[in-house]
Amino acid sequence: VVESCSKEPLRVGMYSGSLNEPAVDPSLFALDPTVTFLNHGSFGSCPVAVVEHQASLIRRMEAQPVHFLQRELEPELDKARQAMASFVGADSEDLVFVENATSGVNAVLRSLELKPGDELIITDHQYNACRNAAHYVADRSGARVVLVKIPFPLNSADDVTAAIMESVTGRTRLVFIDHITSATALIFPIQEIVKQLADRGVDTLVDGAHAPGMVPLDLNRLGAAYYTGNCHKWLCAPKAAGFLYVRKDKQSQVRPLTISHGANSPRTDRSRFQLEFAWMGTRDPSAALTVPFTINYLAELVPGGWDQIMSHNRELALAVRRMFCNSFNWPTPSPDSMIGSIATMILPESKEPEPIQSSKYLEHWQYELIKRTGIEVPIINWPKHPKRMVRISAHIYNYMAQYELLAEGIKELGDDQVP
Repeated sequence: VVESCSKEPLRVGMYSGSLNEPAVDPSLFALDPTVTFLNHGSFGSCPVAVVEHQASLIRRMEAQPVHFLQRELEPELDKARQAMASFVGADSEDLVFVENATSGVNAVLRSLELKPGDELIITDHQYNACRNAAHYVADRSGARVVLVKIPFPLNSADDVTAAIMESVTGRTRLVFIDHITSATALIFPIQEIVKQLADRGVDTLVDGAHAPGMVPLDLNRLGAAYYTGNCHKWLCAPKAAGFLYVRKDKQSQVRPLTISHGANSPRTDRSRFQLEFAWMGTRDPSAALTVPFTINYLAELVPGGWDQIMSHNRELALAVRRMFCNSFNWPTPSPDSMIGSIATMILPESKEPEPIQSSKYLEHWQYELIKRTGIEVPIINWPKHPKRMVRISAHIYNYMAQYELLAEGIKELGDDQVP
């Protein structure tokens, strides 16, 4: 693996304000400096200070586990929920921590009381893990999953709304949509979708895995019945920190995946929703407890806080997309208004055999890029092999020269592919 593009490091906390160099010193993040990391969207990356803060919480817990878990944990979780709720525009009583968005999706879907003939609407841009959950729940109850096809490339966000609303019938129990799609990296117009569905008396479950830290959120204003998101992606919190928001009128129906002590707790000082999700057996709560520190730490790295982080990352992603589309004469697959901190571009079809799916699966070009150039970037077979796309991520440690290196690597692979 060759060394990644690099420049003289910035002084700690110094914001460059330029797309041609990292916005902050990359050494603030716990990334391998020999890798050009353009895949923040998959699993995120923690700043070193966040890793150290989580470690301090673990040491505190292990010093006196009984005291920490039985006496200190609940008020500490309350503080963390309040910070998380403030960041996403929700009441803290309506929000609970889960390990990740997929867990939040499963908790909601598996709490539904579906009957044969009921319909769950999803789109063909749905994240595979969550699509599997929808089919599992529907198959178990005799309900039906309705798959809505969203064009890609597409000309307007209105195309998304129209396609979903055309699929709603009197049997629709729930519409389950991504806020920001994973493979195609599109910001769906969820405010309008939720509103139109509410007018039809249909609830919405929003998978906001990518949203916290990428786009501003106001869940109270959105009004969706359910919303779940990850903190380990754009928020840069530790892995296993996610949240589930449930609107007040739906909380009595939603149960955690693990039924534990809260199910028969005699306490009346908080809702059963809070009691059940707060304790699902012994587990490491340090990731969730690190969320307030992470929010504040990232905000202090740049003068404009999170608004400036989101704006900078989006500006960089759009600049990269323009550079690629102009350099390779690729079509622009969506309006700029549907792009946040990730962008997907359509690659030439693969001439390689379809790879064997496994936990170690890498598309051929993705494997060649990391081997030849040290670039970590996802090459996604979508909707299926041989079609494929490249998805770039942009965060404050990235800069244009890294994507220019990626363009050179893709050109070299394309030249190798020519007979």
